[in-house]
Amino acid sequence: MAGIIQIAGARSLDESRMILEAGADWLGFPLRLEHHEEDLPEGDVSAIVSALGLADRAVLITYLNRAADIAALAVRTGCRRVQLHGDIAAGEAQRLRESEAGLFLIKALVVQPGNLDALLQDVREFSPLVHAFITDTRDPQTGARGATGKTHDWGSSRRIVDASPRPVILAGGLTPENVGRAIAQVRPAGVDAHTGVEAPDGGKDPARVAAFVGEARRAFTLLKGVRCGR
Repeated sequence: MAGIIQIAGARSLDESRMILEAGADWLGFPLRLEHHEEDLPEGDVSAIVSALGLADRAVLITYLNRAADIAALAVRTGCRRVQLHGDIAAGEAQRLRESEAGLFLIKALVVQPGNLDALLQDVREFSPLVHAFITDTRDPQTGARGATGKTHDWGSSRRIVDASPRPVILAGGLTPENVGRAIAQVRPAGVDAHTGVEAPDGGKDPARVAAFVGEARRAFTLLKGVRCGR
């Protein structure tokens, strides 16, 4: 897993198709959220995943914290990857990993001032239980943990990347304008954008999606060259 580009929050089949045609690797579908409204109902997500044959390119993003509920929702939608964005206990993550659903699990690590040590402890605790991590931003004004449009301290994400035995995806306020710098500084295995590629009406802007993918691809290519040159 290297150089993954995920775009989350598509609002229609056509928008999903546009994102894939722009070169994104994964589509993120937020369901059962904590602060935000869902971009699509569950049935529409299932229809899009089926119509586009997404299989393991579809990522269920959810704040559910019970293994049985998460596995059931993943099966109903057809998403083979799950981003665990809520407060899930290690035991539930273990049960989810051992479930018959056979899911690829991504644990969110939400960065805020002063919590790096706690996040590094989460890395140690959850590394045997999940397949990857994603760092994101908490908005102190709303309490939202993700889809905030805000960046966080990329130095903390870099520390997590260096400490984690699992791949780390970087999210949180990423845009076409800053994703190249973010990749160069953090050196993640992937990046995720949601609000940073939206049009004023909240839908995905094709030009911004294409620009984000292009800038991320260039930065990952440069990063690969740096690593190979060591």
